[in-house]
Amino acid sequence: MATRPADPRARPIAVFDSGVGGLTVLHELLVQLPHEDFVYLSDAARLPYGTRTQDELERFALQCAEELLLRGAKLLVVACNTATSAALPALRERMAQTTLGIDVLGVVQPGAVQAVAATTNGRVGLMATPATVASGAYASAIAKADPFVELTSVACPDLATIIEGGFPFDERVVETVRGYVAPLRRAGVDTVILGCTHYPLIAPMLQRMLGRGVRIVTSGTPVAHQVEHVLGARGLANRRGETNAQEGAYRFLTTGDVEAFRALGSVFLQLPLGEVEHVTLRAVEAAA
Repeated sequence: MATRPADPRARPIAVFDSGVGGLTVLHELLVQLPHEDFVYLSDAARLPYGTRTQDELERFALQCAEELLLRGAKLLVVACNTATSAALPALRERMAQTTLGIDVLGVVQPGAVQAVAATTNGRVGLMATPATVASGAYASAIAKADPFVELTSVACPDLATIIEGGFPFDERVVETVRGYVAPLRRAGVDTVILGCTHYPLIAPMLQRMLGRGVRIVTSGTPVAHQVEHVLGARGLANRRGETNAQEGAYRFLTTGDVEAFRALGSVFLQLPLGEVEHVTLRAVEAAA
């Protein structure tokens, strides 16, 4: 376990997801905030989150957060749409109780706001896990941003698992994806939110099926901007940035198989993978 720096600014930004999909968000964070340190937790042992109950998702998310607290996190990014939809209020309540008063950022609101800004015909599509769609989190966020935007949601129960299974994709996968895209084409959407952080890995396939005029929205870039704003407002930006010093470090934790994470993670991160450590999550009640 890493020693927690005394200066909160030197602590890492924590990111977690049910698997490797959140690495698409971490990629944007690493690119846009190169002076920060990061710790990423993949709860791969309990993948997929998308078919879990609300109670399970809240418990899993809190366990992930507690592990990352022990790693000295100064900010928590929930890089999982399903966990964001189900557990963001509980996570914010728990993190507010910490000495630092840690902020928690999810991926739903930034993606929804970006989609509303992007659409020109007022028809937006959503591809997400069943749990994310059922939560109504995107519908609520879009209605709050613009009540006149119409949302067409498509639940994709097996897509994250298919993507997590690795490459290359065969014709069966292509046909599965085409089936999910069909309702969005019929609805005439001009913007589609990828409401699962795994889905950007098949963005080229989706773009081809949706048509080149359809805007695809992912959460990575707007979340990275939001993180930067919070760090600035809280005075928590790493001081390396003041002198344009060396890049920060990043490391990985997984509840699943370390070698499987390492093999697939490099595809999602599009950067070299560093240290990967296997962890067993503690019960929420037992965490400090």
